[in-house]
Amino acid sequence: MPQNVRLSSGIEGLDEVLDGGFLPRQTYLARGGPGCGKTTLGWHFLTADLEHGGPRLFISLGEASEQLKRNGAASGFPVDAVEVLDLSPDVDFFVHKQGYDLFAAAQVEQASLNDRIVAQVRDLKPQRVFIDSITQLRYLAADAYQFRQQAVSFLRFLLHEGATVLFTSEASQEAPDEDLQFISDGILTLDMTHQSRGVEMSKFRGSSFRKGYHAMRISDRGLVVFPHLIASDGPVTSGLPRLCPAGIPEIDELLNGGIETGTITIISGPSGVGKTTLGLQFIKEAAGRGDRSVVYLFEEAVDTLLNRCEGINIPVRAMVERGTLAVVKVDPLLYSPDEFAHQVRLEVEQAGAKIIMVDSVLGYKLSFQADDLIRNIHSLCQYLKGKGVTTLLTNEVETITGDFKATELGVSYLADNIIFLRYLEIQGQLRRAIGVLKKRLSDFEKTLREFEISRYGIKVGRPLTQLRGILSGVPEFLKSHDYES
Repeated sequence: MPQNVRLSSGIEGLDEVLDGGFLPRQTYLARGGPGCGKTTLGWHFLTADLEHGGPRLFISLGEASEQLKRNGAASGFPVDAVEVLDLSPDVDFFVHKQGYDLFAAAQVEQASLNDRIVAQVRDLKPQRVFIDSITQLRYLAADAYQFRQQAVSFLRFLLHEGATVLFTSEASQEAPDEDLQFISDGILTLDMTHQSRGVEMSKFRGSSFRKGYHAMRISDRGLVVFPHLIASDGPVTSGLPRLCPAGIPEIDELLNGGIETGTITIISGPSGVGKTTLGLQFIKEAAGRGDRSVVYLFEEAVDTLLNRCEGINIPVRAMVERGTLAVVKVDPLLYSPDEFAHQVRLEVEQAGAKIIMVDSVLGYKLSFQADDLIRNIHSLCQYLKGKGVTTLLTNEVETITGDFKATELGVSYLADNIIFLRYLEIQGQLRRAIGVLKKRLSDFEKTLREFEISRYGIKVGRPLTQLRGILSGVPEFLKSHDYES
């Protein structure tokens, strides 16, 4: 097989991490603790591309073949297409108390294993070999030096016979596997914590790979890997941006016609001020143009949103039924940032979404509390921007009135546009105001306008030129005339 041809790992996301797959006739170490998915990875590797990949051999040094096949079949792997060489101890070893009087047990066992492996490999001529786990050979060696020599010789024999080899180790503080890491051509570390699973490639001779920690999930169909999103994933959309108006003349005047496609807009304000409603107004207009949008809810329930929008003249339910809008509830702590980014990527690349709304940034942060907010939201937004997708982020600030803050989570630098909503106390009444703080691609109106949500939808008034101190939340009249005149 040509060296430049990649061998699929059997896991689409992992192939992306591997820059297309494994290089043939090399050795790869899969390391990690118990239950992290090493054996499942081996089944993926052995059953990938069965039509063109030649014979496959599973060498088991610790688990009985019947149990291996039963577990593999339960996950849907075609286990009958793989030859299993079972070198694990059988029942007779214990029942008959097998021992050795003239020779050391390790010497006898090692010779027997070697003979069986050589015979099986030369007879089958496998193109892919999975060894689970090579650490078992350590107990048949007199010392660490002899184990390393045996492991190197074993792997070189398999490579000489034309195989690509994936093998596992069972590392611990008492028996580390640094020696195996040095002799392998690639290292995959599978990790499992109480909150998440992941995989990381730390070495790959002769190839580039995607660095970093990538989320992984074990399902009833095997492993799924979610590569960490980077802005350059996939082809970048080119072309001049076009305007996305809100469909409300006063808001479009504030924004000099609307927000541009492919930009990132933060809609900021305190709780209940109308951030989600304003975002959905842009989506409503996009639906009228036939553009598909997706709203990811991190706080509000889908039914609550649908019912609320029906009362303010935003036909979210109708847009969902027509397919121009998808509303997705993201449950806290159920997904990792990489899994969420993968869902977004499918919507953009397969379903053709043009607008993505994340409601809200604070909900995103709380749902993925174990990870770095800025790094993950930055990667997601830059990816969407490169695809020409318009991104809306709602951002909640804590203060109802008082000193103005655009955001409290340090994400304002991401925004091409910042639209803010404020509560105002005017003549003993709590009112709302809307303004634009930033617009990167064009000029914008520097005044603030009163903002109201009624059963007829969003209503925006004329500029509040007769007031000062609006950003403090306690405006004062410049003149003594009545505000309503």
